[in-house]
Amino acid sequence: MTNTAERVTIADVARRAGVSVPTVSKVLNGRDDVAPATRDHVTEVITTTGYRPRRRQQEPRSGAPLVELVITDLTSAYALEVLAGAEESASRAGAGLVVNAAHDHDGGDRSWLRALRERRPSGVVLVINRFGGGSAEDVASLGAPVVLLDPAGSSDPSLPTVGATNFAGGVTATEHLLSLGHRRIATITGLPFLLCSQERLEGYRAAMARAGVPVDESLVAEGDFTAAGGQRAAVALLDHPNPPTAIFAGSDLMASGVYQEARCRGLHVPDDLSVVGFDDVSMCQYLSPPLTTVRQPLGEMAGESVRMVLDAVRERRAGPSARPQRDTAPHLQLATRLVVRESTAAPSA
Repeated sequence: MTNTAERVTIADVARRAGVSVPTVSKVLNGRDDVAPATRDHVTEVITTTGYRPRRRQQEPRSGAPLVELVITDLTSAYALEVLAGAEESASRAGAGLVVNAAHDHDGGDRSWLRALRERRPSGVVLVINRFGGGSAEDVASLGAPVVLLDPAGSSDPSLPTVGATNFAGGVTATEHLLSLGHRRIATITGLPFLLCSQERLEGYRAAMARAGVPVDESLVAEGDFTAAGGQRAAVALLDHPNPPTAIFAGSDLMASGVYQEARCRGLHVPDDLSVVGFDDVSMCQYLSPPLTTVRQPLGEMAGESVRMVLDAVRERRAGPSARPQRDTAPHLQLATRLVVRESTAAPSA
């Protein structure tokens, strides 16, 4: 006899509950943007019909592991680099990859955690702005290995992380401008609570100190890793009574905002203003002029994160005796390097 539950589809549940299919999907995924009464009604219909999500929604039929990548913003060039690297690594390992947008800019929303508990992936890579208090408990509740990619701040040391040498990148970018003869060097930081923002700023300060060039604090502007934020910061810097001859932006998007403001003022890069970015996303070579930047190996970082998660999944499946004894979780940093293009030159007379 055919099992009744096998004949019930998500469309059947939606029809019997009198709601849309997306609403049923939200209930199944633990989303909190459903009215409590609707959630209770849909849950009751799911129970009475015996509906069960298809197994392939949780893990491939082959038994291959399924990695879920949770990322705050899916629209940025940064995200595209991360997704490409994660997909390639998962595909090479024969694993599945699911992408979930966290929409968790301020760290208070935890709906994505509830969704993860419902879906039960084999492992999780987290790329989110804030993951602070209670993080270890949150991770333990998922029941799956977790790796933090490009961690936002000082995370729990028990959580594996993959990042980049942001401090060294800040030093390299600033030293490049110093070597060209610039002394009025401004910097645009990222969001101040992010560890990468702090480290890039510290690298800038260290390079200036090594060169014996005092940092003019009025040339340190706060940005937000967006093009609009970079342009806003550039307005303040270029309105300065003694404006900079060079700007080190903490991301390529912010550097593109500097370009825009320079064009609005009739300034030419690099004749009137040298600009250095950070990340080396694909758009850098297509800016006019092509952007000098610090390459952060985002694709490789994402790939290593997926690899670390899959290693942990295999260790769990093999049993306790196969797991290596570690005193601390692995914390991997990949090297950054300067990519010199046409946006930097010696300061004009």
